Formats: sequence, C-alpha cells, structure tokens
Amino acid sequence: MIGRLNASFLQTTATAGAWAVDLFWYAGSLCLLFAQTVGGVFLRRLRLRAVVYELWKIGVQSWFIVTVSSLFIGMVLAFQSAYQMQKLSAEMYIAGLVALSVVREIGPVITALTVAGRVGSSIAAELGTMKVTEQIDALMTLAADPVRFLVVPRFIAMVIALPLLTLWADAVGILGGFLIGTLKLGILPSLYWKMTTIPLAFKDLASGLLKAFIFGMIICTVSCFEGFRTEGGAEGVGRSTTVAVVTSFLLIIAADCLCTALFYFVWR
Repeated sequence: MIGRLNASFLQTTATAGAWAVDLFWYAGSLCLLFAQTVGGVFLRRLRLRAVVYELWKIGVQSWFIVTVSSLFIGMVLAFQSAYQMQKLSAEMYIAGLVALSVVREIGPVITALTVAGRVGSSIAAELGTMKVTEQIDALMTLAADPVRFLVVPRFIAMVIALPLLTLWADAVGILGGFLIGTLKLGILPSLYWKMTTIPLAFKDLASGLLKAFIFGMIICTVSCFEGFRTEGGAEGVGRSTTVAVVTSFLLIIAADCLCTALFYFVWR
C-alpha cells in the first residue's frame, strides 16, 4: 500500500515538474522572440511597404467585424444597465456606466479577442505553412533573418492597428448605448451625451489604449511563435493555429486583469 502511494506521489511530482519545465520553456521562448522582434524594430531598417500591407490586413480588414461587435455590445450594456438603474430611478447614469465600461474594459478586450481570432489565427497558419514547406529554412539559407522579414512588419502593424481599432470600438460602443438610451429608454439625447462625457477622464482613455498596445504585442508574439514551431504538415498547421488563438485569449485576459489592478492602484 505504502509502495503504491509512493509510486503515485512520484508520478504526480514528475508530471507536475515536467509541466512546470514546459511552462517556463514556453514563457522563455516567447520572451526571446519578443526581444528579437523589438531589436528588429529599433536596430534595423524597417520594411515600410510590408508594414503598410500588414496594416491593411490587420486594421482595415478587421474594421467591419469590430464595428458590428462593438455596436451590439454597447446596446447590450445599455439594456443590462437599465434593469438596475430603473429600479433606482437613476436612468441618467446609464450613459456614464456604458461609456466607462466600454472605454476601460469592453473596447480593448473585445477588439483584442476579435483580432486574435481573425488575424492571430491567420498569422499562425501562414507562418506554419511556410515552416512545414521549408520556406523559412530557405530564408535562413539565404542569410535572411526570419524575424526581421516575417515578424517585425506584423508586430509594428499590430501595435499600431489595435489601438486605432480600439478607439473606433469605443466610439461605436458608446453610439450603441446612445441609440438604446435615447430610442428605447426615453433619455434625452442632450442629457445622454452630457452624462457620457462627465465621468470620462483622460486616464480612462489612456488606460484602454495602453491595454490595446499590450494586447497587440501579445497577439503578434504568440501567433508568430506558434507558426515558427509548427511541425507535422497540415495537421500541425491546424494545431498551431488553435494553440495560438487559445493562448492569445488566455494571455489577453490575464494581462487585462494585471493592467486593471495596476491602474487601480496607480491612477485611482
């Protein structure tokens, strides 16, 4: 009996240790790729044409889905806020609640998750296909740095496009709340607009944009890393794409929690 318990304990310990080693290796590899990418941004000549092309793919082509998502989320926030505010005869505060929720949290997070699902999966699949077809090996054979040619343009475009998309998502989300507040809840447009602007401060907008900037770095780094380590043909490409999206989602939520806690203690 004791022997079985010891064996079970040793097996559990070994499994936990292996999991911890894999976790630290993964985190270290992400940090290494991030450092190489930042070095490529500041220490080497930029490929502006590639950056503009990636901006088009990441920003412009994601505009529609971000717009639709933000509009409906703003509407839902207004309806949900109205349930409680009407009980307190405080409908006028719906505008401020919607605005703060969208600018601080909903706008950056929903935009990042949308871009991670749409663009992050595309990056992982594209680089994964290049890896399994040995195109990345061909670049290295020609003494070309894959990080400079494949990661840096996407990284720059992502950290530019995501804050801009977040600004747009904030505006559209507030507009969605405005439509519900004025057309369905009977709030005067002038009063709704006034109660939207009163609680908002520059720090609210700055915190949301800083979150979007951080989320952009996470999405690009994770997606490129998963693409680079793809193995096993078409099945491996699909697996890398899935892992890239899921990992990006988890890290975005974790980073949002950390940033929110930091802003609470620093900017309150």
